[in-house]
Amino acid sequence: MNKGIALHIGLNAVDPQHYQGWGGPLNACEADANDMADLAQAQGFSISKLLTKNATRDAVLSGISNAAQALKSGDIFLLSYSGHGGQIPDLNGDEPDGQDETWCMYDGQLIDDELYSSWHAFAPGVRIFLLSDSCHSGTVSKEMHYAAKTQPLSLAAAGDVAYRYMPNEVALRVYQKNKEFYDPILIRRDLGKALSAVKASVLLISGCQDNQLSQDGTFNGLFTGTLKKVWNGGTFTGSYRRFCTAIAKKMPPDQTPKLSLVGTSNAHYIAEKPFMINPLKKNIV
Repeated sequence: MNKGIALHIGLNAVDPQHYQGWGGPLNACEADANDMADLAQAQGFSISKLLTKNATRDAVLSGISNAAQALKSGDIFLLSYSGHGGQIPDLNGDEPDGQDETWCMYDGQLIDDELYSSWHAFAPGVRIFLLSDSCHSGTVSKEMHYAAKTQPLSLAAAGDVAYRYMPNEVALRVYQKNKEFYDPILIRRDLGKALSAVKASVLLISGCQDNQLSQDGTFNGLFTGTLKKVWNGGTFTGSYRRFCTAIAKKMPPDQTPKLSLVGTSNAHYIAEKPFMINPLKKNIV
């Protein structure tokens, strides 16, 4: 029997001390983490959660590392994130748009290069399913393998909708005040060229594209809430690809979930029903 480990991260705020006075208040990110943990537990995963103040950079990286040490070929790691997404200058030249995407942890940004590099610790044959309900999340796992047509958000038309993004002026201020911390990470070429070291198969469904923002909500983020509706208590039948497509069909055109794969290609994994620890042949569609 395969093993399933799940880590669920949700931040309704960040530390203003690091983020230069910006606390980034959100409403439903902890609810997203709790609901995804319930979903995972119902599927037999061993779950853990990191909420707001406990969701530090070190705690998240340690949680990923612990999962990598515990899992072997055939096992699955589910990682969900709900919170602010950010962008920061790309200094190692691995981003076509010149910006790295980030997760805004409580005490500082976790850069996509770091997240991507963490995948290489997983054994060959491990399946990793990553869900990111955050802004600019289209390539937070790093590579883009399944492109989709997108419509960027017009903030002028956004009205009173709350989004999970760090405002540009905050992003600039945070980076300038913390360059001594971020730049040594951003210039590391080994982080940007870790593709050949990833032997696991990492499947991402993002809440939006890199040029889009993800909506917060009353009870869930728009992406997580829509995912729950499509999943429908486990009655959904279909592959990961069909799962992403079904979610996207229920989303507005300025927030387009994206399916991408990094690491080792695994056609059977992509064809499985989502969240399956021990997929049966009849579940592979």
